[in-house]
Amino acid sequence: MNIGEAAQHSGLPAKTIRYYEDIGLVTPLRNFNGYRAFRDSDVHKLTFLGRARALGFTIEDCRTLMSLYEDQGRESAEVKRLASKHVAEIENKIASLQTMRDTLSNLISCCAGDDRPDCPILSDLAGDLQAAQHAD
Repeated sequence: MNIGEAAQHSGLPAKTIRYYEDIGLVTPLRNFNGYRAFRDSDVHKLTFLGRARALGFTIEDCRTLMSLYEDQGRESAEVKRLASKHVAEIENKIASLQTMRDTLSNLISCCAGDDRPDCPILSDLAGDLQAAQHAD
């Protein structure tokens, strides 16, 4: 099948498929005219990669996961370790986002939001923490 059909079956844009080919994650065959010829196994890999990326795994993690998936002698402990590491990274991002939310919420509550020019949000962004803390 051609790249358009592979894109339709895998749910990935053709541009992403070309990128995955460029970095060696998939290697479709080439027809005599040079066009890509995707096999069902290529589409399966693309679907696998799309799902892994949707779960936030990095390209290198995807490369490792694909290698583990293709290795019938793999140990599931390695897959679990990689997934657990990813969950820890997600939890750190969530904590960071919650901190950002709390900071912004506090700044919003300190801002009068009226016709005066003083604004604790802008003061904080400018690094003037004292002005932001005392703007009640």
